[in-house]
Amino acid sequence: MRPEQTAAGDGERRSLRRDASAPALLAGLVCVAVSFSGPLVVVLAAAAAGRLDPAHTASWIWAVAIGSGVSGFALSWWTRTPVVTAWSTPGAALLVTSLGGYPYREAVGAFLVSAAVVTLFGVTGWFGRLIAAVPVGIVNAMLAGILFSFGAGIFGAVHSAPVLVVGSFAAFLLAKRLAPRYAVPVALLVGGVLAALTVGLPLHLGTGGPTVPVLTVPAFSWSAVVGLALPLTIVVLASQNAPGLGVMRAFGYRADDRLLIGTTGLVSLLVAPFGSPGVNLAAITAAICSGPEAHPDPRRRYVAGMSSGAGYVLVGSFGGVLVSLFTGLPKELIAVIAGVALLASLQGSLAAAVAEERGRDAAVVTFLASASGMSLFGIGSAFWGLLFGLGTHLLLDLGKRAPH
Repeated sequence: MRPEQTAAGDGERRSLRRDASAPALLAGLVCVAVSFSGPLVVVLAAAAAGRLDPAHTASWIWAVAIGSGVSGFALSWWTRTPVVTAWSTPGAALLVTSLGGYPYREAVGAFLVSAAVVTLFGVTGWFGRLIAAVPVGIVNAMLAGILFSFGAGIFGAVHSAPVLVVGSFAAFLLAKRLAPRYAVPVALLVGGVLAALTVGLPLHLGTGGPTVPVLTVPAFSWSAVVGLALPLTIVVLASQNAPGLGVMRAFGYRADDRLLIGTTGLVSLLVAPFGSPGVNLAAITAAICSGPEAHPDPRRRYVAGMSSGAGYVLVGSFGGVLVSLFTGLPKELIAVIAGVALLASLQGSLAAAVAEERGRDAAVVTFLASASGMSLFGIGSAFWGLLFGLGTHLLLDLGKRAPH
């Protein structure tokens, strides 16, 4: 059983020095590596679609990384829960197809409008009340669906790098038997060595000093509000904040939705003039920091959230120097490390999703839709998994008595 965590860590201001651990610190670093080796590519594509010059592109990366890092670090420390914040990958994908149709100043104005609306939904508690109404089984099924592709990705990478994948996975299993707390670090170490010997490990740093953010004075237009702000707000709330709160609930944390979404909304307002389309709760990377691989004790996993936040700030501050380090890592190494880091979380969410016979139909529908990778109206599969699962629950389970 996972003890429910309050926003203040069971009312106890815990000691960071006592709670820090190597697995939690590494979980945060894995979270950063996963973010910058994959989703960053979508941000770069959106920047290219908007015809941004290198200075504004670097400022965008600085803004989303600093905003995510500062908010995640501060919220993890304040709440003593693993809060991971990030930029919206579906939101960046939306901008790939739409950013080029607006002057950049109007796009920044749309980012500000979107952040203001998200903040309103957060501080009023409207969004949290909607999410709280979702049955726990459906929430866990959604989480399992989100994580499924990462577990399957371990074996999907075998054909391109069999020695790396099989060797690092075998090292993970052996360490899981002998020293469970260090299973992921061992897999990362062995995977790095095998990558260097087989597919290559190009650990090269970029050039340049600290990133210099570029301030853009926003402009506002109805076309940008309707064409950018409105869809971006829907995507952030549905595809990011809803799964983000769901992940925390699935791991037993009673997240203060007003504090978390309200804070990320306010941070988004601050960094929007520097190019950020928004900062929000993370889902996939949050599971890396919230699961048992980060620490067996749920009350000590907040250190992973702080580690992740510090990593974001470091990479954001020296974007030109460090981003190339993460983007150059072999995709097979990232796949296997992310997969093994999330295995325990996938196992727990699957078990919780089908724990009760009543509601299994809804849980299975949620899982299948969330794992499908479908996208409709620019909104990702996690939201549709929740929606289809709730529809199934309302049709088949609501009002029925539990079996005796």
